[in-house]
Amino acid sequence: MPLKFPQRLASLSAGDISAVIQMAWEDRTSFETIKARMALSESDVIRLMRHELNPSSYRLWRMRMKGRVTKHRALRSSEMKFDDRTVADHRRANC
Repeated sequence: MPLKFPQRLASLSAGDISAVIQMAWEDRTSFETIKARMALSESDVIRLMRHELNPSSYRLWRMRMKGRVTKHRALRSSEMKFDDRTVADHRRANC
């Protein structure tokens, strides 16, 4: 049975989906940045990744994200000097 997407996920273009996947795989791009850019919550991103990736790639991504403090700004060390908003800017889709 196919996943039923909420309207905000179903309305994404192929370029937007690609941008979300790139940002989700990027260690330095937080879920808060994805929410600001694409208006998708962490659970929306997880749902999108489950739908768009093949099962083994999804499992690898979830294992990679487990325990990653860089994916949540609040958990980051103050010694991290990069701005993930800037990192995500160059990943905007051209479509």
